[in-house]
Amino acid sequence: MKKLLLSIATLLVCAMSFVACKTDTPKAAAEKFLNGLYHMDYETAKSVSTEQTKGMLDLMAQFSTMMPDSAKTEAKKIKVTIKDEKIEGDKATVTYTSSEDGNKMERKLELVKGGEDAKENKGKWLVAWNKDDGMGGDAGQEKPADTPAEEPTDTTVAPPADNIADTATAK
Repeated sequence: MKKLLLSIATLLVCAMSFVACKTDTPKAAAEKFLNGLYHMDYETAKSVSTEQTKGMLDLMAQFSTMMPDSAKTEAKKIKVTIKDEKIEGDKATVTYTSSEDGNKMERKLELVKGGEDAKENKGKWLVAWNKDDGMGGDAGQEKPADTPAEEPTDTTVAPPADNIADTATAK
């Protein structure tokens, strides 16, 4: 029985070390970040983040302390599925869906190679997430999964409110 347990433990260690060799890809970094983000494990998400992204995650961690434990438990059930990975030099874009929205919306996550601290992060893929991005991805790039992109809609921008007041008083 001891030999069987030792064999299983050795097999698990070998399998984990094999998987660990493949972690420096945009897909692996994105998966680690997104699981950390959605599961409210912000330290894990920060381990594959740029300095700016780490700042955003620190803010989110502060807000998450006010959430009830039931919300945190539900968050751990969210599953992330990586759909596509595009690498262009030192930049990459990963497309993914999450079970949070029923895998209906594709989102994009931008990554960069290297980051601000070249010594510590040289050659490492890091998530570049900023305040304009949605939950884990570029909110402006969301589209229903398996749906062709729509033509852009032409919109007209209204003048600033202070200009309207100036125009009204001038008459």
